[in-house]
Amino acid sequence: MNRIRTQAGYWVRARIALLCGMLALGLGVVVASGFQLTGVDGKAWREMAEEQRQRRLHVSPKRGSIFDRNGSALAVSVDVPSLSIDALEMLSDVRPQNVPVVARQTANRIAQALSLDPAQVEQRILSKRRFAWLKRQISLPEVEAVRQMTSAEAGDQQVHGLSVDGEARRYYPARSLAGSLLGFVAPDGMGKDGLELSLQDELSGRVEQLKGLRDRSGRLLFADGIEDDRALAGHDVQLTIDQGIQYIAERELALAAQTFEAIGGSVVVVAPSTGEILAIASWPPYNPNDYRASDPTTRRDRALTDRFEPGSTMKIFTVAAGLASGVITPTQQLYCEKGRMQVDNIVLRDTHPSEWLTVSQVLAVSSNICAAKIGLGLGGDKLYDALRRFGFGESTNLPVPGESEGVLLPRKRPWVQVETAAAAFGQGITVTNTQLAMGVAAIANGGNLMEPLLIKKVSTATGEVLREAVPKIRRRAVSPQVARALVEMLVAVTEGEGTGAAAAMEGFQVAGKTATAQKVDPGTGRYSDDSFVASFVGLVPARKPELVISVTLDSPRVAHTGGSVAAPTFRRIAQFALRYLGLVPQGTREADLNELSHEADPARATLSTLQQASGAVPAVQETHLGGTAARGEIRIPDMTGLPAREALRQTAELGMVPKIVGSGLVARQQPAPGQFAPRGAALVIELEPAS
Repeated sequence: MNRIRTQAGYWVRARIALLCGMLALGLGVVVASGFQLTGVDGKAWREMAEEQRQRRLHVSPKRGSIFDRNGSALAVSVDVPSLSIDALEMLSDVRPQNVPVVARQTANRIAQALSLDPAQVEQRILSKRRFAWLKRQISLPEVEAVRQMTSAEAGDQQVHGLSVDGEARRYYPARSLAGSLLGFVAPDGMGKDGLELSLQDELSGRVEQLKGLRDRSGRLLFADGIEDDRALAGHDVQLTIDQGIQYIAERELALAAQTFEAIGGSVVVVAPSTGEILAIASWPPYNPNDYRASDPTTRRDRALTDRFEPGSTMKIFTVAAGLASGVITPTQQLYCEKGRMQVDNIVLRDTHPSEWLTVSQVLAVSSNICAAKIGLGLGGDKLYDALRRFGFGESTNLPVPGESEGVLLPRKRPWVQVETAAAAFGQGITVTNTQLAMGVAAIANGGNLMEPLLIKKVSTATGEVLREAVPKIRRRAVSPQVARALVEMLVAVTEGEGTGAAAAMEGFQVAGKTATAQKVDPGTGRYSDDSFVASFVGLVPARKPELVISVTLDSPRVAHTGGSVAAPTFRRIAQFALRYLGLVPQGTREADLNELSHEADPARATLSTLQQASGAVPAVQETHLGGTAARGEIRIPDMTGLPAREALRQTAELGMVPKIVGSGLVARQQPAPGQFAPRGAALVIELEPAS
């Protein structure tokens, strides 16, 4: 009996020992694994845990704005609602066998509310992705429809996984104004044309990857790594463009193109002393807010991309080269062969046959034969060098994609006589309207070819100026004496029997040159008899040039000469721009604001204060209240509440000079509504942001 008990006790003790050994072994494995996890592999596992707990957030910065020289917004970014979908959350409570049915039913509801294709929505749901855009930049009614579907009040019909987030959209407050220059931004935030494309890196800012926590609905709960979101924002760009001058240039260009049935055209306005481009207009225009509605061929900036044979405007530079080299003198007379001269196997003809002409008369009546003689006297090499000094055949280096360099005949071989003669009066070579304007600007400022300036300043979102443009001389084209003599000669073009008489202005002396260049027929390779490029390029005032304006119209049908098509357009743009800049015609007496009695007339006191605040000293003439309008006077309408563009348009139609103060909507104006004022007087418009 004792023996049986002894054996039973032995096996109990053996089992206990075995169990303790197994427990000890298991504990050892656990301890070893814990040591491996925490000690040896601890760092890697902690990083993995952190990755699972946090999400990497790609923060898209706010795109920088584009302003004109006076701070008026041309392109801004605004937040608009966009709809995204979390398919996993949407199907989280759905049994696997019911997923296809639920996905189809939900897709039909969403598609009906947002005007989408149900099949595409269903595909997004079945993809089971954590994030996907469903529809970008939705309307307010669509936002409300989404809220009703996702609200708890929908009960069993509630849809999970839909999120309405703010997304930046590019907005152009002035609509089509400078649209071809600005370009547009696609929904993905990338600039696709114009300055939006060429300045993409500066405007877009830098995309930062941050670590943060999000709840189940995808809302950001915490993020670190950035102290100020403005540090990521794109840079703001201020252009040299003046919105007021740009508006009138586009308006007059459109009027001329529609009146004369042209297929295209462009205008460039330059400040010759600095090389700043004040306006660069292209027709037909397009609205970058709705770029999909426009033909891609109309989006190009014709002033920079379209090259054309300049025709007679090239005689300006031929004569300049002749004067600079001593081939001709300002008082010399040239024999014009009575309107017909043969060069090699080509016969040159003049529209106005003449016998003897001075150099000034050669420009005034636009003699091809005398221009060819000057070019032949220079020779091909010297003429080529002269045209290159004025910037032809090379890029202007403006930050706009697609700029053309134009075409000069190659210098690798000697020019034959007919090539030299043709180039002297603008055939066989091509230029852009911007090159033409900058070349004449070199004549206007005393002979210096300036670097064209389009970007005035670039600054950060915090206001720090990164770079600011300063006038830069590229090279000297001609001496000041030659430039001054040439300006005096070009005045004759706009006076008397000159071809540019339609560009003449009362009170200002205009110097310029017309051109009516035949286009090459692509079918025959010969010059067309009914297709022309009409142009006029000039500077004003001639004594002390403030503006150079180049107008080009492609294939006008109703009339086709530069003198009848482009010259009047130049005059209208110049008249407005000079008044806008505060310049008065000769013989006009400027009112002395200091002589106005503030106590006697509070309205005058307000006018003086606003002008001093804006730095404007225009040609102000007296206004009076009530009564009937005197001869040449108009009653001032009430513009309160209008946007700046509309106020500017109405002011131009009244024939008055607008002076804009501030930004936003019209809050006050001086002269006040109902007052009478003479045409040409200043109308000060004070703007305030809309509440």
